[in-house]
Amino acid sequence: MRLLRSLSLTNGMHTLATPCSARKSRGLFSSLLMTLLLCLALAYSPVFAAPSEPPAPSTKDKCPVCGMFVSKYPDWVTTVTFKYSSVIYFDGVKDFFTYYHNMQKYTPEKIQAGISSIIVKDYYTLKPVDARKASFVIGSDVYGPMGKELVPFEKLADAYAFLKDHKGKMVLRFSDVNPRVLKSLE
Repeated sequence: MRLLRSLSLTNGMHTLATPCSARKSRGLFSSLLMTLLLCLALAYSPVFAAPSEPPAPSTKDKCPVCGMFVSKYPDWVTTVTFKYSSVIYFDGVKDFFTYYHNMQKYTPEKIQAGISSIIVKDYYTLKPVDARKASFVIGSDVYGPMGKELVPFEKLADAYAFLKDHKGKMVLRFSDVNPRVLKSLE
């Protein structure tokens, strides 16, 4: 009986050891797989991804501030996308900020909190840039479709290089652009 019990314990330990080590292997594999999936999700998430190219304006799209047809100025187009996918185009950053600080005047049914993205184009690369993260040069010798303009840059270093090369007055961040700044561009 004693021999039988010890065989049984040994056998029991042996049969338990195999599933336990297999469970550990599966657990390690699952952890690695989950880590890989999480890394991929973060790499491709909109939070970390560069802004995608917004849809191009049609030949009928007009700037709500000045009434100009924006498709004539593709390098200067600023695109605002609202929640639920409505889009408004501007012929330049200056008109966008004019709109942004007085939305009630141009589109009473819309509010700033309803904006899901604001895309400008980097002056040098023409790549789409999240306007809230961009730098803007004012007072330069480069003019936009409506004259004096806020010139957008993705990289702060590019903004300062442009400021120096084009006699700009100041580099601003999104939150620095207010009605007083816009008035100085008139």
